[in-house]
Order: sequence, then C-alpha cells, then structure tokens
Amino acid sequence: MRVAVAGGTGLIGRLIVEQARAAGHEVVILSRSHGVDLTTGAGLGDALRGTEVVIDVTNVDTLSRRVSVEFFERVTRTLADAGERAGVAHHVVLSIVGVDRVGFGYYQGKLRQEQLALAGRVPATVLRATQFFEFAGQSLARVPGPVAVVPRMSGQPVAAAEVAAELVRLAAGPARGLAPQMAGPEVLEMSAMARRVAKAHGPRKLVIGLPLPGATGRAMAGGGLLPTGPGPRGTTTFDQWLAKP
Repeated sequence: MRVAVAGGTGLIGRLIVEQARAAGHEVVILSRSHGVDLTTGAGLGDALRGTEVVIDVTNVDTLSRRVSVEFFERVTRTLADAGERAGVAHHVVLSIVGVDRVGFGYYQGKLRQEQLALAGRVPATVLRATQFFEFAGQSLARVPGPVAVVPRMSGQPVAAAEVAAELVRLAAGPARGLAPQMAGPEVLEMSAMARRVAKAHGPRKLVIGLPLPGATGRAMAGGGLLPTGPGPRGTTTFDQWLAKP
C-alpha cells in the first residue's frame, strides 16, 4: 500500500513513516523539505499520484484560536481536494482527546480539522489520542531559563510510538469515521511528569504547575482531557518510557 504522511518530519510523523515502512508499505512524506507545501498545494498532486491512504499529522505551534483554525482549515481542505483528484481512498487524521470539551484556542483548530475531514468526499477516520509522554519534555524546552511554567492538567498520556502504530493499523483498514479514543495506561498530572523528566533527563529546571485561567483551565485540571469511553490503550507506562535512554 502506498501511504502519504502529511507532517512526516515531525515527532509523530517520523514514527509513522518508520512503522509504515517496517510493515511493508511504500511511504511518501508530505512536507516542505520534501517538495510539498500543504498550505498552497504546491507539489501535492504529483506526490499523491498512486497513493491509497493519507495520514495527516500536521501541526502548528500556536495558542491562538484564529491561527489554529486558519491553518487546519487550509491544510485539511488542500489535502482533501488533492486526495479526491488523485483517487485517495482513505484519509486518516490524528486529533486530541477532549477537543470537543475543552475550549482551548489550539483545540478549536483541531476540532475544525475533524469536521472538515469527516464531511469530505474522501472516506475518513479520525483518531483522538491523549497527550504524548513527550509533551512533558517539550514543555521544559519551550521557554529558556531556569523556570518552566507547565499547565495543570490531568490526563492519561500515551507513548507517541504506540499512537503511531495505531494510526498505521487504522490506515490499512476501512474508514471508520470517529474511531474509539486512544489513551495510555494510567492517569497522570502533566506538571508532575515534567518534574520527573527534568530530574531524569534535563534540562534541570524549577517546574511550576499553574492552571490556565477560566473554564479552559478548570476543564483541563478536572478531567476534560480524559477519554470518555473504551478504546485502544497503550501498554507502555510513564516509568518505562522515562527509563529509556
């Protein structure tokens, strides 16, 4: 099967590319560094020729609702239109558990991405997954200096490699619409995870856990990012992930 990975050079994208190739699939990476601009469509038609499945794990680094919505609307429409022209049979999208319950600006773009993909002419599957373990380390590196302020949020985080495996598995099957939510094996608090990452791997920082203001902060701290039903569960614990070099 020929699989195109939109955002294939990012954290989760690289894992998907690796696992899809290990499963015997032909993989094409959709990114600017590989000659494809997903915001304009430049190079996309040629890249999708003969492709059966697109896995979309594109991302934008923003807290702004406007920026997030504009980015995901543009990329999703561009992928959907080009996919339809190229005869793509399945459009798989990675989303986030809680985007429909937590009014975070970035999440509004992900929710719009889901809506557009599911309403498109190419049959789609949307997998909502919880935060990756890797997010704790990214929170430490986001701002330079000796102090890291990390949002107080309760979640059921999961190893990114296990999410990548589930996306590859879903891509090989029929479109499922909104798929069962994926999460990790245990409920954890993000600022506590960041402290443990800082101690085990660095950078050494004072980690301060602060709730986001208003309804968004209350939802994040109060379980709005937890899965609401059964679904695939990762087996790697945070302790096991943290112990890896």
